[in-house]
Amino acid sequence: MAIDVWLLRHGDAEPHGSRSDAERALTASGRLQSRAAGRALAAMDVSFAAIYASPKVRAWETATLACEALGGQPTEHRPLAGPVARSDVKVLLQAADGGAILLVGHDPYLSQLVHDVSGARIRMAKGGLAGLRLAAAPGELGALLRAKDVALLAGPDA
Repeated sequence: MAIDVWLLRHGDAEPHGSRSDAERALTASGRLQSRAAGRALAAMDVSFAAIYASPKVRAWETATLACEALGGQPTEHRPLAGPVARSDVKVLLQAADGGAILLVGHDPYLSQLVHDVSGARIRMAKGGLAGLRLAAAPGELGALLRAKDVALLAGPDA
């Protein structure tokens, strides 16, 4: 059974208080994590019908950098800036007409979505990936990769 939804937590970002939360940008490390996530997904031969990202700068940058290896462009999806409802994910999947989607956002919201779908209690690491299968009820956590795992899959920087 294929993974329907991949979740990518934004890469390492500027510290809290350095500027408004919505404007916090990625650090150099966060940019590397974001590119690695795209390369890792491409190395696993994952393709997406749609890529949705939070409008917050760090998530938008993460999605844009990941797309360098994945192709395509992210679409802003404001609900990804906060709690993500399973029903919203189902609507996005329907719009993707059966293709997989990538959601780029924030924690604790992505970890909560994993729990809501699968019952698994996880913590999404910055630059980490999770794959969910929603076809079965309840849903299922099909993959969980920390940033270190992602970097190994991505291979050396090109």
